[in-house]
Amino acid sequence: MASKAFAVFAKDLRLEWRTKYAMNTILMFGVTTLAVVSFSLGQSGLPAKLLAALFWIVVFFSAMAALAQVFVREEEAGTALILRLSAEPNAVYLGKLFFNLGLLSLMAGIITPLFFIFTDAPTENILPFLLVVFLGVLALCAATTLVAAIISKAAVKGALFAVLSFPILLLPLMLLVIASDTILMGGGVGRILAPLQGLIAYIVVMVTASLMLFRFVWKE
Repeated sequence: MASKAFAVFAKDLRLEWRTKYAMNTILMFGVTTLAVVSFSLGQSGLPAKLLAALFWIVVFFSAMAALAQVFVREEEAGTALILRLSAEPNAVYLGKLFFNLGLLSLMAGIITPLFFIFTDAPTENILPFLLVVFLGVLALCAATTLVAAIISKAAVKGALFAVLSFPILLLPLMLLVIASDTILMGGGVGRILAPLQGLIAYIVVMVTASLMLFRFVWKE
């Protein structure tokens, strides 16, 4: 199964490298939103809670702009049936999950330094902040990959993807904002153990549930 999951991931990576559609969408949306909002609010004196909320709002809507493409592209190109016949459902899910992880990690790797530059946020606890970003990317991808498969055959894919994803992502987004707020206020890892444990539990539950449910969604 691992080899087939890697084959699915490699196929999506090659397709994305040719078109760069999802990559350009997610980066342009993230950078533009962060720049406009930060310049509107000013670059200094912003409360930590507002900065934390701003960062995760940008990441959330950037994810909504592109992560659904991983299954929508298969349906629009007419390759979904071939993929169903050539790979097990769990291999397809894991390949798509790893592709979304790579895409959102690339976005986070560009957005995070720009966030500190544009907002003049404190950088004393940058390593704990990066840990929270890493868990946030995992949580977003773990929850939205299955939703992307569900909405890939719908007529209004973009709006439906955001509508279905938001209730599922409300809990991890709250935990991410709480953890980021604490870090930006000067707290270390010891003060965010509860949100970190909640995020890890959420990721494990979502990946396990997705692996159990994906075969029913994929074969419909």
